Amino acid sequence: MKYINTTIICFLFLLTISCKTDKKEEARKETEAISILEKVANAHGYENWKKVKQIAFTFNVDRDSAHFERSWVWKPKTNDVIHISNGDSLFYNRKKMDSIAYKTNGGFINDRYWLLAPFNLIWDAANFEYTHSEGEMAPIAKKPMNKLTIVYNTEGGYTPGDAYDFYFEDDYLIKEWVFRKANQEEPSMTTTWENYIDHNGFHFAMDHKKPEENFNLFFDRIQTVMK
Repeated sequence: MKYINTTIICFLFLLTISCKTDKKEEARKETEAISILEKVANAHGYENWKKVKQIAFTFNVDRDSAHFERSWVWKPKTNDVIHISNGDSLFYNRKKMDSIAYKTNGGFINDRYWLLAPFNLIWDAANFEYTHSEGEMAPIAKKPMNKLTIVYNTEGGYTPGDAYDFYFEDDYLIKEWVFRKANQEEPSMTTTWENYIDHNGFHFAMDHKKPEENFNLFFDRIQTVMK
């Protein structure tokens, strides 16, 4: 009887160990199954986006002594947008745009992309091809980083065929990027992603600076209304 009990106990012990190993293996496979696009987006708080009812922000550019700014209020669930510039406001819905709204919306797409580009890696995934490599030299920091390159399709959108190179480290937060118009080899613009803030579970880069230039594209007055 003691022999039987010992055998049963050993069997149950081995079964428990096996189950734990299987669960760890499943968790490892699930982690590996997450694409690099999702890893970058999630590092910036994408999983919280479903809670956003409204987001407001001001897009600014300081170049030498000149300053430019415009503000936006966006309700992503209804696609209602308010554009505010020089004291004037324009209300429109992105599903029903006239020629004025369409032209204004080009500015909204640009400014929103600078703020939420990591999320566009998910939103736009069907419209671009991408490659990912490690140990690539970042153009500003001059040190090895991960490099994610996306190239948009040549049809549709405001800037078809454009390419972006994102550089990031093991935390998946973007540190630099390169914009290449029409997927040309030479950079059209290279800036930092810096001065991150933690806002309602999102990580926003507030400043984007060019090396060796008196230039800063930055955001302020960011507000989010959550569920």
